[in-house]
Amino acid sequence: MHQRPFKQIDVFSHRPGYGNPVAVVLDAEGLDDADMRRFAAWTNLSETTFLLPPTEAGRAAGADYRLRIFSPNGELPFAGHPTLGTCHAWLQASNAPSQNGMVIQECALGLVRIAHADGTLAFAAPPLKRSAPSPALVPLIASALGLRPHQILGAQLLDNGPVWLGLLLDSAETVLGLRPDHARLKDLGQDVGVIHVGPTAADTRQPGAVVRAFAAPMGNPEDPVTGTLNASLAEWLIADGLAPKRYLVAQGECLGRAGRVHVRQDEHHQIWVGGQAVTCIEGKVLL
Repeated sequence: MHQRPFKQIDVFSHRPGYGNPVAVVLDAEGLDDADMRRFAAWTNLSETTFLLPPTEAGRAAGADYRLRIFSPNGELPFAGHPTLGTCHAWLQASNAPSQNGMVIQECALGLVRIAHADGTLAFAAPPLKRSAPSPALVPLIASALGLRPHQILGAQLLDNGPVWLGLLLDSAETVLGLRPDHARLKDLGQDVGVIHVGPTAADTRQPGAVVRAFAAPMGNPEDPVTGTLNASLAEWLIADGLAPKRYLVAQGECLGRAGRVHVRQDEHHQIWVGGQAVTCIEGKVLL
């Protein structure tokens, strides 16, 4: 066992305790899968990350570092807030990317670009696969959430690594008023993300969209602030003209958080999802 540099980062917030935390081990060389799984279970956060040098292929493709991401239940190919939180920790540790203003992360999903400017980090959303959900699934999920049919304006199965059932709802009050039956959602085996996009969402001075994420099947009844979900929702809604090309999301209010997620589509139709991050804990971990 060795003393390893460690940070705990709060993501999608500039105030400690108001975003979504991720644990980051900045030097994971020599750790095997069992070590990483055990430590991720011990932190008991939704995700714990482990920084490693890029693989030979990754380095040749321009990767600045390699990242492995673990939940308490196992490894994930990609996740949004751990990507941004780890990048924040890596930059704060006096590392510099090979490309000015752009960090290249290697992970199980592949290479992920992370733009950094003006204190904000944003990842390039991975490609989305989406489809119409089973007609039988939506009423079951709606019942578990306490929704009435007229409150659901749209539904899509969204897959950019994690698979979410995305629901577009009729008002922010509907989103914030949900009181889900988490045990029933777990039995249904489907993670669910809900969103309302307001009529003034294009004015990004204030949040114009509100999001909640229910992931009981993954052991996380409600996630405070969710990068991958916001990425997949944006790819769906912007493509279908249901959201502007740039908007600001509020997520976490029902959990006492105040997450802020910046979403934009660039001129190449790439979706970027970002926000601020702040270091809450810094030191060494025996691992």
